[in-house]
Amino acid sequence: MSDDELITLEELTVVCAVSAEWVRERVAEGLLPERFDTLAVRRVRRMRSLERDFDAAPELAALVADLLEELDALRAHLR
Repeated sequence: MSDDELITLEELTVVCAVSAEWVRERVAEGLLPERFDTLAVRRVRRMRSLERDFDAAPELAALVADLLEELDALRAHLR
């Protein structure tokens, strides 16, 4: 899958092992984009992991995901 290729909600739930309701709640809260691509897959996996492993609130998981995405972008820029 390329970075700009969109996937469906169903595909996202399978790839990330989350429920459709989990995704819909976070989209409604503005924590996930309404359209899903490779970056959304990474974000969902990170957020799910943070929520599960550290019992993080969805908002906190989204904030940490934002910071990790920014770190990834900075590292890519340095290369």
